Amino acid sequence: MSEPELRVLGSPDEALQHAARELAEAARAGLHIALSGGSVAEAFRGAAEAESDWSRAEIWWSDERCVPPQDERSNYRLARENLLDRVAQPPRAVHRVEGELEPPRAADLYDEELDGVHLGLAFQGIGRDGHTASLFPDDPALVEVDRRAVAVHRDDVDRVTLTLPVLCAAELVLFLAFGAAKAEAIRRAFAEKASRETPASLVRSNAGRTLVLLDRAAAARLPS
Repeated sequence: MSEPELRVLGSPDEALQHAARELAEAARAGLHIALSGGSVAEAFRGAAEAESDWSRAEIWWSDERCVPPQDERSNYRLARENLLDRVAQPPRAVHRVEGELEPPRAADLYDEELDGVHLGLAFQGIGRDGHTASLFPDDPALVEVDRRAVAVHRDDVDRVTLTLPVLCAAELVLFLAFGAAKAEAIRRAFAEKASRETPASLVRSNAGRTLVLLDRAAAARLPS
């Protein structure tokens, strides 16, 4: 399992630009790319500007809320509006989680579709509680090793998430976080022993690279 490479950029914009370049490079290389939602999606427009031809790449999602694709909470909608609709040549395949279905059914279909797939890039954010994708602290999904995707119950909205074995098999695990509100989660994820209490601490590329892009505020609690 690779030791994470931490890069502290001068501002959120610089971190976003760096992430956008990594996404664009993965598209040029024709990789299987897993996207996330939340604040990391701000890098999508930059990635579309950096590379307009995504025809060699295939797009997946690290997680999705169980809502229809037009719902404002949908990670698919976020990526479509900010990336997929902005490139001149779209990806050769877009593998959407069918969030409009019942969560277990959506997870089963996604699990089947992922059979034999090896991610080139897993683009991850980190929540204030230390979650990444829809892998939440001490959730049963964290111990799943036989499935590629599982349903996750949450009080606000249920989700489907990739499991740890799939994320950790990616050639590049790319974390992006910025802002002081993420500083404590970053400290626990990258300066403490790996723990199910901080799921992001468990996501590391097994054989490739783990790259963490931060601004100064997000990195403020890391050891100097």
